Amino acid sequence: MEFKKVVGNRRSIRYYQPWRDVEREKIQTILEAARLASRVMNAPYPKPVVVYRKELSEAEINSFKTPTTTAQLDMAPVWIFWYANMDALKDAHENGTLHGLVDVGALNPSHGWSHSYIEDIVWAQLLHPLSSSKEIMTTLVSEETALAICQALLCAVDEGLGTQLVSCNFAVANEMLGVPANYIPVWVQLLGYPAEDPQTGGQRPRETLEEMASEGKFGNPFVPDPKVTEKLREVGMIQDTAPAPWRQAELRALAHMLDLPE
Repeated sequence: MEFKKVVGNRRSIRYYQPWRDVEREKIQTILEAARLASRVMNAPYPKPVVVYRKELSEAEINSFKTPTTTAQLDMAPVWIFWYANMDALKDAHENGTLHGLVDVGALNPSHGWSHSYIEDIVWAQLLHPLSSSKEIMTTLVSEETALAICQALLCAVDEGLGTQLVSCNFAVANEMLGVPANYIPVWVQLLGYPAEDPQTGGQRPRETLEEMASEGKFGNPFVPDPKVTEKLREVGMIQDTAPAPWRQAELRALAHMLDLPE
């Protein structure tokens, strides 16, 4: 699928076909998309754990639920628990990843980079102090893992799947999945074939581009070119805003089909 169309088609899907498994090939493709996401200093921030709903008991499924994450877990056949590595910078230093960026020509002498610069300046004066701050590292590793998750979301759409980010009872998840203490939870990504029509849901109402973005200085609106906006509509990046006229009827039909409250 063309990239702009993928961006336009992305929705948070809340109704899945619980009877239909997701092919392992598609799960691998999604994980590879996440692996290739941008990373500060190429450090190993994201650590996804793939869980299959059919391998869990009803009691285990219920133990993950929260007030905002309920029926989705009963329907989505695949859950990806996204964790972030609090020791990512230390690991990158110890395993030679930072030096490797110089060796492959990603960090270049023309910009001042060398092995000695990494050790004497970047690591000693910047990254090592940062890696010792729990507050800073919590923000950093969460942000970097979120970049990987973003690519995983878009890849899921490109693979024809429904997907959504949810929270869960991470105390239960950490224990059940055997998560080491140096990893913190970020999100759970649900995967499955959508039972709802993603197009019926429409793009969620958002602020305008002028309200979101500034140009030149903060508060000076970035005014969009109508011709560009129209072009983005033509390729499917900008689509009709929710809801479609028949959305409520679809929701009632889904509730009836999946034995959910209306």
